[in-house]
Amino acid sequence: MKVTILQENLAHGLGIVSRAVSPRSTLPVLSNVLLATDEGRLRLSATNLELGITCWIGARIEEDGSTTVPSRTFSDLVNTLPGEQVKLSLDTSTQTLNVRCGSSNTDIKCIDAQEFPPLPVPEMDGIIQLNVVDFKEMIQQVAFAASTDEARPVLMGVLMTVEGDQLTMAAADGFRLSVRKATLSSPAAEPVSIVVPARALTELARVAGDGDEMVTMSIPKGRGQVIFRVKDIELVSQLIDGSFPDYNQIIPRSHKSRTLVSTAALLKACKQAEIFAREGSNVARLDIKAANGEMEPSELEISAQSEETGSNETIVEASVDGIGLLIAFNVKFMREMLEVVKSPNVALETTAPNAPGVIRPVGDEDFIHVIMPMHLG
Repeated sequence: MKVTILQENLAHGLGIVSRAVSPRSTLPVLSNVLLATDEGRLRLSATNLELGITCWIGARIEEDGSTTVPSRTFSDLVNTLPGEQVKLSLDTSTQTLNVRCGSSNTDIKCIDAQEFPPLPVPEMDGIIQLNVVDFKEMIQQVAFAASTDEARPVLMGVLMTVEGDQLTMAAADGFRLSVRKATLSSPAAEPVSIVVPARALTELARVAGDGDEMVTMSIPKGRGQVIFRVKDIELVSQLIDGSFPDYNQIIPRSHKSRTLVSTAALLKACKQAEIFAREGSNVARLDIKAANGEMEPSELEISAQSEETGSNETIVEASVDGIGLLIAFNVKFMREMLEVVKSPNVALETTAPNAPGVIRPVGDEDFIHVIMPMHLG
């Protein structure tokens, strides 16, 4: 293998794939990145057997070949090289990769590419397409609500369902639920219902870029995998087995109080309350004050206290339709949800101090978040 490539392109490609490298594996090759020539380009791949990322970058190929190079050593080296052309040449008899750039000359011991696990090839029939920007926004508004508790693996994933031209993503951790819908550019050939690890989707959002490209999703039959492709990047993830809970039963059908409030003002108040709530169990009290008369403005008071550090109260202007109510929520969950809302205002729908609250961005029918109440001490 003899390849010439720009340092910045190589560093960029390594930055994309290295997140899939297995840091602690019994298989040494999983700590490596696969370098392979592929139809006039250089292909970089990394996998931890659950997640695999591949990236293609432009290069001048003088001689085809492949090897796997230790990820951390190679990435650290490339990041210190000057922004010039990097010459890679492989001695296949010793599996040694020579890296030359400027005045730097390095030899790195590699592992034969034959030992690297093969990554699946996407099937082109039955693919699902969605605009990158919409897809990234969906992931950001849902994946944060997935569980990190390995005792319930299915809740560590995001349920993705496709019916016709409707894609729905849902994630829940037992204390909150986030659901987001979107319309696909063309209807799917058949219905889809899969649970994708939240971490894989978060990685996809990280590497997908911000262009006008389309993300394609394909599910190879009988493999228990999903493959996403955007531009020059491909991400493969194992699916999570198990049935996702019927989240529609959790969403309240009615409410006794609907509080309209500025997203930015509520987020700021939650951030202040969290400074004191984090000392305990993140409890913040929301005192929804109903208006005295039809035209009277209402308010929402958010407060948190800590025996060690003190207390905080913030009053936010609100428009309350219905009864006044005192309810407590996990303020960290409130903040995380408000940070991914794009609408200037949100509506908080509540029924009772011991019933779930529903937060909806005003003017956006495609996003809904349910948050369980906490005990009022």
